[in-house]
Amino acid sequence: MKIHRILISVLLALGAMTSYAQRATRVTVSGFVSEKRSAERMVGVNVYVPKLKIGTITNNYGYYSLSLPRGKHTLVFSMLGFATQQFEIDLKRDTIINVEIQEEIAELEEVVIIADKKQAENVQMSSIDLPLKTVKKIPMLFGETDLLRAIQYLPGVQSGNEGFTGIYVRGGSPDQNLILLDGVPVYNASHLFGFFSVFNSDAIKSVQLYKGGFPARFAGRLSSVIDITMKEGNMRKFGGEGSVGLIASRLTVEGPIIKDKASFIFSGRRTYLDVLSQPLISVQTDDATGGYYFGDFNGKINYVINSKNRLYLSYYGGIDKFFFRDRSNFGTHTETVEGGLQWGNNTGSLRWNHLFNNKMFVNTTFNYTRYRFTTYLSQTHSTDPSQNLLARFFSYIQDFSLRSDWEYALNPNHYLRFGVSSILHDFRPGALQVKDNQANIDSLVDFSKRIQSVENGLYVEDEISLNNRTKVNIGLHYAQNFVKGVTYQGLQPRLSGRYMLSDKTSLKASYVLMQQFIHLLSNTGIGLPTDLWVPATDKVKPQIAHQGAVGATYSMNSTYEFSAEAYYKHMSNLIEYKNGASYYSTVDWQSQVHTGGRGWSYGLELFAEKKLGNTTGWIGYTLSWSWRQFKELNNGLPYPFRFDRRHDISIVLNHKFSERFDIGFTWVYGTGIATNIPMGQFATLPIDFWSGYSPVYINPDQLTAVFYFGPRNSFRMPAYHRADIGFNFHKKLTIGIERTWNISLYNLYSRRNPFFIYIDYYNNNNPDRGVYKLVSLFPIIPSVSYNLKF
Repeated sequence: MKIHRILISVLLALGAMTSYAQRATRVTVSGFVSEKRSAERMVGVNVYVPKLKIGTITNNYGYYSLSLPRGKHTLVFSMLGFATQQFEIDLKRDTIINVEIQEEIAELEEVVIIADKKQAENVQMSSIDLPLKTVKKIPMLFGETDLLRAIQYLPGVQSGNEGFTGIYVRGGSPDQNLILLDGVPVYNASHLFGFFSVFNSDAIKSVQLYKGGFPARFAGRLSSVIDITMKEGNMRKFGGEGSVGLIASRLTVEGPIIKDKASFIFSGRRTYLDVLSQPLISVQTDDATGGYYFGDFNGKINYVINSKNRLYLSYYGGIDKFFFRDRSNFGTHTETVEGGLQWGNNTGSLRWNHLFNNKMFVNTTFNYTRYRFTTYLSQTHSTDPSQNLLARFFSYIQDFSLRSDWEYALNPNHYLRFGVSSILHDFRPGALQVKDNQANIDSLVDFSKRIQSVENGLYVEDEISLNNRTKVNIGLHYAQNFVKGVTYQGLQPRLSGRYMLSDKTSLKASYVLMQQFIHLLSNTGIGLPTDLWVPATDKVKPQIAHQGAVGATYSMNSTYEFSAEAYYKHMSNLIEYKNGASYYSTVDWQSQVHTGGRGWSYGLELFAEKKLGNTTGWIGYTLSWSWRQFKELNNGLPYPFRFDRRHDISIVLNHKFSERFDIGFTWVYGTGIATNIPMGQFATLPIDFWSGYSPVYINPDQLTAVFYFGPRNSFRMPAYHRADIGFNFHKKLTIGIERTWNISLYNLYSRRNPFFIYIDYYNNNNPDRGVYKLVSLFPIIPSVSYNLKF
């Protein structure tokens, strides 16, 4: 294929940049960096040579590689919160140095000096690493630590409705976020109809958010990438942690299968809302049961074959279930009616890490992911099976994918990444299964036909140091999608660069083009399980986005970091449900949507973070605009996106009073979201009114109220703001065992934040006009949880 030859030519040209003299005088030092206590490989550790002012960081699997001149060097390994490791080496040939680092508070200041230099020199912009320790100290809702709720506190990320974990990044919608768990997409990231995320923080090692400036290795979404890596499991000793909260409990265990050779980690969580609600249901009738629960399970096994090969097997399964059962006794027989909703994700991956040599690292994965939603109703007769009846509506999206990613440390000025991927998508937007024994019916009807598509990708990126002050990341991603006899393809250029004004200050800029071959149909905006994933087809084109950003970063005193970014993003080929359309329909989804929509957003993001000391945290501010435009909507005129918020402020603080007590505090403010409500009403008469009634006498029952709506999303809800506080009480019970009590207050001053607004025409003094009524979900909510780490 022509594009393949182009990319191979680019690789060969970049490789030719290394002169013969460099190859003759340079050698390579490489290896893995692990955490000493568990032997778990560390992501993002800084590897630095102070004299030459060059360095690198470990990749997602703890691997690093540096080409250096022959001779004596000082090699420094550092990471925030870990003791610095320093080695004096005399390089005469290619050398492998595997390093173990450990937490050590006493050396924290020394660690951060090196770590800050990495932040200042990093070419990546619009990206934030979210420490898991910080996530766990954020005040909790119902005692549940929540990763996606913590991401909502970052600038450029808008939260959805009150209490929900949906995220809207730089004017994008939820389907434009690529959420990866160990490299596998998770299509529905919410539990409890959107109140909690599916990620168990006890099983997670690292989280990185990309809002723009996407490296070429990422593709398939327009607005963000949330890259979540699971822990590998302790290779040296058994341990774990658990928590008991108001609505759920969780437990994580890990340990060696073969010491320093193989390990495991298993983590489970389940709510007991169904158990708590059962007494309330039993008050109504002894023959009825029902309720709701959600649960998760994470598992991972890793095995070291030898110094150059390692295998990982990981799995995630989650379920939400709302159900009811009613049994009626008729003397000679009983009849049972059951029904409910059920939805959940299943993901799995088999991963192979291989070192070809001391400069080339390859990661090959086979992935599987599925999201399925089902609603069902059945009737069962105890003595006459011919009267049994079952009706079940379901939809799903399912992927099988194969991917290979290569990293080649060419020399200190060039770090190459390239790779290929192929995904088989299987979409079933809606199907109805009916089994009626009495009518002898057993059929399956696809309201929207099952569609399969193949998405291929090929990328190359090179991180180039032009001089001591200037570094760029140049990338190109080629995407190709086959669906229903149509082929969509295109090149997606990626460019990021930074220029160092000083050792502490840098200027950055980026441009990316992204394509997305799947859509999410939603008419709620809050990420309910009834939202449908559908593909680009011959009638519905893939989404496209262009995004540019400029920014500056300043690090001060190894403790404070400040950044500012301005961005502009333009999106095309967006889709939207038609008025009155829904997921449960007997017609194909393609006839229920408006296509060819445009969207654009722009804004300014400010971020100030304090990393060290007894008080840590950040303040974020976003000033933004977000617009949509469809020919069929709002008379073809632009209108504000539903989650367009002019101002968004977040404050996240943690103060450590002692080793036994600390406090977490958050405060958020956001301009009210845009929505549609009636601006007025008028009355109409039936068409045959004049033929059957005298115009002198008008019966009010003959009148029909018609609501008048203004321009789309022209009404703003009241501003949203809320404060939360959490108190953490720690105690070491014995050697190696620590317990923590967490007491949190959600919505500290009980702000009545808007969930939705309706017009009340009856319970007010002016029934002709009505009164706007605001509905809120959460007043102040206290919660408590007991956490144990061993």
